[in-house]
Parts: sequence; C-alpha cells; structure tokens
Amino acid sequence: MAYPKTLAMIMAGGRGERLFPLTFERSKPAVPFGGRYRIVDFVLSNLINSQIFSIYLLVQYKSQSLIEYVRENWGLSAVMSDHFVTVVPPQMRYGPDWFQGTANAVFQNLNLIRQHKPELVIVFGADHIYRMDIRQMIDFHLERDAHVTVAARPVPIGEAGQLGIIDADNDGRIKGFIEKPKNPPSMPGDPTRSYGSMGNYVFNTDTLIKALIQAERNKEYDFGKHVIPNLLNAGERLFAYDFAVNKIPGTKPYEEIGYWRDVGTIKTFWDAHQDMLGEEPVFEINNELWPIRPSRNELPATKILGGEITNSIIAEGTVINRSKIINSVIRNGVVIEDGVEVRDSLIMDHVTLKKGCTLNKVIVDAYNVVEENLHIGYDSKKPYWRAHSDPSGITVIATEKHTSRI
Repeated sequence: MAYPKTLAMIMAGGRGERLFPLTFERSKPAVPFGGRYRIVDFVLSNLINSQIFSIYLLVQYKSQSLIEYVRENWGLSAVMSDHFVTVVPPQMRYGPDWFQGTANAVFQNLNLIRQHKPELVIVFGADHIYRMDIRQMIDFHLERDAHVTVAARPVPIGEAGQLGIIDADNDGRIKGFIEKPKNPPSMPGDPTRSYGSMGNYVFNTDTLIKALIQAERNKEYDFGKHVIPNLLNAGERLFAYDFAVNKIPGTKPYEEIGYWRDVGTIKTFWDAHQDMLGEEPVFEINNELWPIRPSRNELPATKILGGEITNSIIAEGTVINRSKIINSVIRNGVVIEDGVEVRDSLIMDHVTLKKGCTLNKVIVDAYNVVEENLHIGYDSKKPYWRAHSDPSGITVIATEKHTSRI
C-alpha cells in the first residue's frame, strides 16, 4: 500500500508550569526523562519508527535547550530533502504575536504546509510518555475516508470529567466533542469508560487549511476547543481512533496495554519513572523493535566501586562509590560519593552527591552539588533551603547552572 505524503507538525512550545521548577530553565518537552531521554524523544521516536520523516517541531517558551538538543541529537539526513526534524520558533508572519494556541501555531506556519504539499498533516503533542505506531492510525483514517481522525484513549468514566471527551458511534464516527463534561458519554460498547482525546490528530491537508483559516477569522486558536467542534458542526467526517488497539512489536505481556502518561505534574513525572522499574515494569523502556532513541553522549561506562544497588536505572558516565541506591533513576555523569543513600529518587545529569548525604523521594535537577551529610526529602526533619516541596510529598532541587544544555 502506497502511503500518502505526510507532514508532521509537533506542538513543543508548552510552558509546563505545573512541572516547576524542572521547567524553570527549559520547556516541558526538553525536560530530561529516564536514564538518557528527554520528553520530546517519545513523539519523535514514534514518528521515525512509523516511517514519518518530515517533521516540524513548533517551539515557543524557553526553547533554547530544546533547540540545542534537537540539533545535536535529531539530524536525520543531509541527502534526502524530505528527511528532517526542523525546529520552528514563532515566525510572526501575520503580526507581532507569538503562538496563541495549538491551532494558531499551525496557522502561522501554513507556508510550510503549502511548500511541502502533503496529502496528510499529523498534528501531535510533545509532552507525553508512550509508544504508538502512527501508521495504524493513518490506516484507520484512510479506511474510513475520514477528513480528520482524533486519537482517543479509553479512560474510566469517573475520571472523564477532567478531560476533553469524544462521543463516538460504533464505527468510531465522532458525534460530539465535550470539554470536561459533567455527564461524560461512554465509549462504544463499554459503559464504564469514555474516550479521552489525546490531542493527536491526522488531517486531510485541504480540510486542515480551510479549518485554520476559518478559525483565525473568528479569533479561535485551539484545536480541541474550536477547530474540532467547528468541523463537526460543518458536517465533516471525523473519527475517533482507539489508542488501545494500537499494537507495538516487542511489547511484553506484563506491560500496561495502551500505556500513555501526561507527565505534566511533579507527581505524574515521578510516577512515570517508577513505572519503568522492576522485573515486570508497567512500561518497559527497552524495546529493540520499537526503540525510544536516546541522546548521544561520549561518556565512559559507569564505574561502580562498591555499595548496594537495587531496582534502579544507571546511565553512562556515573561513578558510584560505596553507597546505597534503591528504586531510583541515575542519569548521565553523576558522581555519588561514599556513604550516600538514594531511595525512590531521580538524579539528573552531572549531579554530585557528596559524602554521607541521604535522598528519599527527591528529584535533583542537573548540575547540582548536594553537600555532605544532608538528609533531604521524605522524613527529613529540617527542610533543605534550596528545595521545592511539591504537595505530593516529592522534593525537587532546581538547577543552579544557567546553560542551554540542561
């Protein structure tokens, strides 16, 4: 089957205010995740694994570290002109305004769509942890002769009131799109669950261009709030694609079906790291058949001089002296001195943990030095003066280093 020419527009401009202080110096998609990744790596890996190679990344707030990261790690081809990951800041072609919303971000870059002449335009977010074969969603779109297809995630009906909810027929055709409904409609064939919009769309190009121009005339700037309801009212063919039926090769039997996390808060960010740990993790980060492509580095192998390490992920370039590490993720280039204990924590790049310090349920951002014999986090009797205490009970130590590499 010959696939239609496809262009991806990725929304990567979010402030990520609820992830503060991890977003103090960077945008949400640039936040480090796991041992060697950034959040943006998940959507980009899904696109590349799905053989979609023409990708524009639309950035806005605190974008420099993301721009540098993509430049260093996501160069695709110097030979084939349609193989690229290109970062696009606001061009302000239609006035002095930055992107006013997701739809306006694409509208401000209609010139790129017209330049490439794709048959389909994919509009995805860059803020989530998941695996998805986007070609299966495109197959669904083509089989139903859809104008727009919206990725839908089944959620318990009791949680649907906090989401954008899709009301669909048995064949997936969308009847309604409701933001945070008091009485959410159930998904077809399952009265206990609803279809939550994932904010990921496949558009026929002509439908998208027409809808964006109309929305701009009406000063409407968001896909979920404006463009999708407008298209429904106009009688266009919109369908919901059930993300739970998406099949990823290499998925283990013990993994959660349809794993998808919006790591928009400190608690959900920490939880997603815990999901990768254990003999049978909820989300297995190591999948050779559907890899999430990590950042490149030239660091040496990890050096362990002694201690106790249990159920943890340790990235390259780390030096561990006689210390204890339990249920934790340690990123690149970390130095852990004698007598340190790290429990239920995330230690980001190039952190130094000095002798005798104890961290319990703590996130330490990059380039920090934690002083000797400090006890930070859960059960600490004295709050650490540089720490941010999240309401969830997780302690976050913000970076002190101002650099585009964080």
